Amino acid sequence: MPTTFVRACGLGELEEDTPKRVELDGTPVSVVLTGGEVFAINDICSHANVSLSEGEVEDCMIECWLHGSSFDLRTGKPSSLPATRPVPVYPVQIQGDDVLVSVTQES
Repeated sequence: MPTTFVRACGLGELEEDTPKRVELDGTPVSVVLTGGEVFAINDICSHANVSLSEGEVEDCMIECWLHGSSFDLRTGKPSSLPATRPVPVYPVQIQGDDVLVSVTQES
């Protein structure tokens, strides 16, 4: 399947370490600007059906607000219990002020 990038939001809409929830082709995605980089991760915690974009971001990790599991924004791998399964992460491209994400290709 070819990689298709779609506009998720404007770069100016993102605040440092503040997740922004968007829905792309029916997939909930949390877009995060941290350390000058933009990441896209599936917005649903793999432990419970909870939105990750409501959690906090620190050191390239996003924390699920309900049970405290943290996920690496680069890999989607959990670094703390109770989550044991990773969540999908998606490729990001910046074109001008547009943040483009491909939900057709998971990393």
